[in-house]
Amino acid sequence: MVNPEPTSFLPLPQAQFHVLVALTEGDKHGYAIMQAVERSSNGIVRMGPATLYGTLKRLVEQGFAEELPYRPAPGDDQRRRYYRLSGLGQQVCAAEADRLASLVRVTRHNLRPRLT
Repeated sequence: MVNPEPTSFLPLPQAQFHVLVALTEGDKHGYAIMQAVERSSNGIVRMGPATLYGTLKRLVEQGFAEELPYRPAPGDDQRRRYYRLSGLGQQVCAAEADRLASLVRVTRHNLRPRLT
């Protein structure tokens, strides 16, 4: 099987990118992902449960994330489902971050003369 090129999945929908970024911090359950998204966006992006779990379902289906078959912490609430970034998910997340960083560079370059 040929490994897909990470850039072939770009651009990512905003919700998917935010969840992938949250998972770069490590394994997380749904509520922790929502908190990480809000924190990393300085409160600008607030993801509700329907958006989060729909996004997680798509990320798992695409092979960007995987649901863990175990609970990382003993005694953890058994209803919690934990997720981890896959190798492909790491590559796609990095490719999207690079794409967005390039776009930001172009935007700043184009706007700088007008901002002085």
